[in-house]
Amino acid sequence: MMIHLQINIVRSAFELNLDLQLPGQGITAIFGSSGSGKTSLLRAVAGLEKNPKGRIQIGENIWQDSQQGICLPTWQRSLGYVFQESSLLPHLSVAENLNFGLKRALKSSNSVQTEANKALQASIELLGIGSLLQRMPDELSGGERQRVAIARAIAMQPQLLLMDEPLASLDAARRQEIFPWLARLRDELKMPMLYVTHSAEEVTRLADHLVVLDNGQVKAQGSVSSVLTQVVNPVMEGEDAGALISGHIGAVDAQWHLSRVDFEGGSVWMRDAGLEVGRAVRIRILARDVSLATTEPQNTSIQNQLRGSIQTITAETHPSQVMVVLKCGAEEVLARVTKRAVNELALEVGMPVWAQVKSVALVA
Repeated sequence: MMIHLQINIVRSAFELNLDLQLPGQGITAIFGSSGSGKTSLLRAVAGLEKNPKGRIQIGENIWQDSQQGICLPTWQRSLGYVFQESSLLPHLSVAENLNFGLKRALKSSNSVQTEANKALQASIELLGIGSLLQRMPDELSGGERQRVAIARAIAMQPQLLLMDEPLASLDAARRQEIFPWLARLRDELKMPMLYVTHSAEEVTRLADHLVVLDNGQVKAQGSVSSVLTQVVNPVMEGEDAGALISGHIGAVDAQWHLSRVDFEGGSVWMRDAGLEVGRAVRIRILARDVSLATTEPQNTSIQNQLRGSIQTITAETHPSQVMVVLKCGAEEVLARVTKRAVNELALEVGMPVWAQVKSVALVA
């Protein structure tokens, strides 16, 4: 299943204009600064915007087509919507909130009700809220409230789940609390998700696909790893520039409390996080933590070394710096170095080099 979003919304001081083909599974992050059009995109998909033009198709189902005069109202679109605030009814318990949403949405046959109840129980288990069912909303943490809101949204088994900055109202501790549940949602559910955020951390930890909006236009889109490593119109700049790599735990060195992450193109050691061998992980290697050598380094404290070839050398905003993109097997790694280093080492595109990785961050 693919998702086709062709949307045009014109306002007095703003225009959202995009044409996207998105994957029908996993999390597609809609990323950009405030005012870039992220929430307007979500509202258009949900049928909440007035007079948008274009086409919205989820798999074989057409929700909107301006040329054919089709525009389904929100209640006829098979979607779940999670807002920044959980919007739970304060006078009802968690269980009553979940059942209230189910009863309002379902006025059908007993068989449909039975299937819906099974889906609700599955969502309760998936998000680990079984122990919260008898509590009132004011007895829950912000992270717990959002988990209940997400369970309510997915219980109806929608074709598409929309999430509008669901962690924006949470403090740092509560965000860390809910990240594993969102990752589980991504990995175990088959439904696609459009996830609006302006947080680089949420993108690197959760997203499979990435759409970057800038002033209503698509600045970049593609797999999250490919978009994050682009150096022309970069998405992450300054200290945030770097590569996102998927791999698995290949070995654990208990003596030195280290884990080795293997991926197609090499391996790197990082601090042991208690993950078992074979566990899938995502790591982040920042460009500022990568140096280059033209020969294999010897007698160095930097123990993570990757063999690669130079793909591009691009000027940075400061005249002293350049960004070097390396191809290491199937992965790309970024290195920020000085122009003087490029000159002294005679670096050029196509040249084999060694990347010395000073630090690796486990992000998921």
